Amino acid sequence: MLSSATWPEAFDGVVKLFPLPNLVLFPSIAQPLHIFEPRYCAMLTDALASDGLIAMATLEPDWEGQYDQKPPMAGTVCIGKVVAHSDCERGTHNILLIGMKRARIVRELDSGKPYRTAEVELLEDQYPTEDAGHRPGMIRRLQELFLQFIQDSASTREGFQRLIAKQIPLGRLTDTIAYSMDLPMAIKFQLLSENNVDIRCRILTRCLEQKIKMESESNSDLATDKSFVDKFPPPFSEN
Repeated sequence: MLSSATWPEAFDGVVKLFPLPNLVLFPSIAQPLHIFEPRYCAMLTDALASDGLIAMATLEPDWEGQYDQKPPMAGTVCIGKVVAHSDCERGTHNILLIGMKRARIVRELDSGKPYRTAEVELLEDQYPTEDAGHRPGMIRRLQELFLQFIQDSASTREGFQRLIAKQIPLGRLTDTIAYSMDLPMAIKFQLLSENNVDIRCRILTRCLEQKIKMESESNSDLATDKSFVDKFPPPFSEN
């Protein structure tokens, strides 16, 4: 089954939750998923019969002992839409989910379903006017940093250069890079939670700068110094 990645006109603010411990989805990102647990197969069936939306949530640490119940989730989710679906053997499914929008969980609902649902508030990207003059330089710096991580892959580099040639908004650029990079889950979630695009760009830029610094010093004594390693990720401020 194929569907278009369009936002439903009559969104009622209620989403079906798919919490996972090791995945942070971002808007505009395509994520393949294999659905096999009965409760999430039911979730998928209901999603396909309605708006096609599934909100990817992130489980808090120490979720293992509560996974079959309702372990705590982080408060920000990425709502995605199922754009491709195929049935597999034994009642399982393969889907392609496209990230659509950030959202904040307002309250979890008791829907009587085997899966979890919540009322959410959408978080649209914010572009403060006071930073508009600095934004082109921020974009260039972020692009330069990311290109250093993909310089050994010609196909990836070419694909990224085609993407930036389209002059995509800074919000989408940060989300694409954040998803692509091997960053700690806590940092990825911080980037998902931040809808001020300029702050999000600064956080990601500092992460990449720190990552480059650490990799360049990997053969020095600093690489084995725990006090140095513990400094990553660096502390962030909104300034």
